[in-house]
Amino acid sequence: MSVQENNGLAGRSPAGSLSPEEAGTPLTVVPLRHPWRWAGAAAIAYVLLSIADLLITNPRWQWHTVWDYLFSEPVLLGVLATITLTVLAELVGISFGILLAIMRLSPNPLLSWSSAMFTWTFRGIPPLVMILFIYFFSALVPVLSIGIPFGPSIELVRTNTVITQTFAAVIGLGLAQAAYVAEIVRSGILSVTQGQTSAALALGMTPLQTMRHVIFPQAMRVIVPPLGNEVISMVKATSLVSVIAYMELLTTIQVIYARTFEQIPMLMVAVIWYGVLTTVLTIVQSRIETRLNKSAKNNPGARR
Repeated sequence: MSVQENNGLAGRSPAGSLSPEEAGTPLTVVPLRHPWRWAGAAAIAYVLLSIADLLITNPRWQWHTVWDYLFSEPVLLGVLATITLTVLAELVGISFGILLAIMRLSPNPLLSWSSAMFTWTFRGIPPLVMILFIYFFSALVPVLSIGIPFGPSIELVRTNTVITQTFAAVIGLGLAQAAYVAEIVRSGILSVTQGQTSAALALGMTPLQTMRHVIFPQAMRVIVPPLGNEVISMVKATSLVSVIAYMELLTTIQVIYARTFEQIPMLMVAVIWYGVLTTVLTIVQSRIETRLNKSAKNNPGARR
């Protein structure tokens, strides 16, 4: 047999090793199985059914008590106090956080170092500890005064008359929030390219105008999502001020169940209201993000 014939036979597969397509046999399609996916789904379904069973069949929830107190006047006043505290603390946290972010990016080493030290300090102190420290600040400084450091001073007012429950709650939560807002705003500012700043300054804008009209509008797409999460977290963090008896939602709930001994149904009232508030804020955050993304799509040059 010639070499060419041997090569031809070597290129052909034996009859027993023909593929189904070559043999004319139709293919059988077998779907890929995911046993662990089905096992996970079954486990989640079991957990959900167990929770539903606990919520529906356990009479100790006392759902009639929950509905009786859900829209009662003391609870609604507590919800209003929670909303007010959230707004005030966020005003302090956001405004001071923006200032800290700008200071951190300043070429002045004293400003930059001061901002970094503030952020490091207040990120390391739990908000609950900060609230208590401010509330009991009069034990450290009984009288507020103004004067020359290490020199004479003029006494102004007693500390207890200034640091009330509201003051301690707003400032304690606001300062803790400012440390995180500063880092969020700083990351948003750094996401805008240096060329944008250079172009604005070349057009004759001042640094403040550049920050307001050029940098911040573009940085908002980066700032809004984490900042929205911080606002939602603030709603829940307001419950910490119950340690100083500030009459927000949780403190109101505690006062009621201390009198009625209905702890579980009253705590469910608080859970429902916190859930409503966070849901509303989540929807608002989603709408703002959608609007910012739509604005960025309509103005492609802003993303460069």
